Amino acid sequence: MENLGLFLLVLWLTGSTAWAALAINFGDSYSGTGQLILSITVALIGLIAVIVLLFIPSWRNRLLLIHGVIFLVALLWWFNIQPSNDRNWQTDMSKLAHASIAGDLVTVHNIRNFSYRSEFDYDPGYYDKTFDLNKLEGIDLFAVYWMGPAIAHIIMSFDFGEHNHLAISIEARKEEGESYSTIKGFFRQFELIYVVADERDVIGLRTNYRQDPPEQVYRYRINAPKENGKRFFLEYINKINALYEKPTFYNTLLANCTSLIWLHSRVNPGHLPFSWKILLSGYLPEYLYESGRFDQQLSFAELKEHAHVNPLIREREISSSFSSIIRPQSAQRE
Repeated sequence: MENLGLFLLVLWLTGSTAWAALAINFGDSYSGTGQLILSITVALIGLIAVIVLLFIPSWRNRLLLIHGVIFLVALLWWFNIQPSNDRNWQTDMSKLAHASIAGDLVTVHNIRNFSYRSEFDYDPGYYDKTFDLNKLEGIDLFAVYWMGPAIAHIIMSFDFGEHNHLAISIEARKEEGESYSTIKGFFRQFELIYVVADERDVIGLRTNYRQDPPEQVYRYRINAPKENGKRFFLEYINKINALYEKPTFYNTLLANCTSLIWLHSRVNPGHLPFSWKILLSGYLPEYLYESGRFDQQLSFAELKEHAHVNPLIREREISSSFSSIIRPQSAQRE
């Protein structure tokens, strides 16, 4: 029993030290040299505490007290970090969308519609548009792969008929010169943004312009009652408006492109239970297929082959007909 207690204490010291060191280094919008030195110092103190715990019993209480105080200070500092909408944002994330609702009419402001020459060379553009909830015909799920089958970025697109598609991508909002990091995403390094965009922007960027590494895009039509689609869309709109008024942090695990979609889906009856395939987002399409949310007339392998967007747009210019090109009648039963 004593050995088990010692093991649990060592486990706690190791885990809390690692968290505190990473939180100090990454837990602010900027990670400077001072933070790096302080995080290394905390890590060394934690290492010393583990050594003392194992080999110098007479010093245990003293070192545990020091470690506890350091951990508490780091925890309080971390919780005191506040999100902000006022930073030097990258141009493609500089404007937040928001919406006004009048009955069944939803007017979305700052819909992104950039014209790209390459991933980082583009002409910014935004527009406002009014959507009638009664014209919502369906919802498409786009799964974007770039690093194997287990991880995908998920984008939802709402089909309002007559080639009116509104795509929404949940992302980490990055500042100028900042790049995405999975580890940083755990430590309040990024704010959360819902990129509301024209499909030829947010989808075309991924099919045509991102090459390092190249991205493969798949589109699946979701089987759902129209009323469910309306509620789901309005949940998105409510969150978009909430972020416009009050920022919040992105989190790699708890507030990302799949966990938040699942949370939004809970507004509907019969929503899917949580699954590990939501955490490993590359398997989300398979999970939805197994749950009857996609076309069941084809095997999943066949459906995925038909869902592949890149071959449909390869070597074509991004134009106003982009949404039609990626939805040929023969490609996927809807």
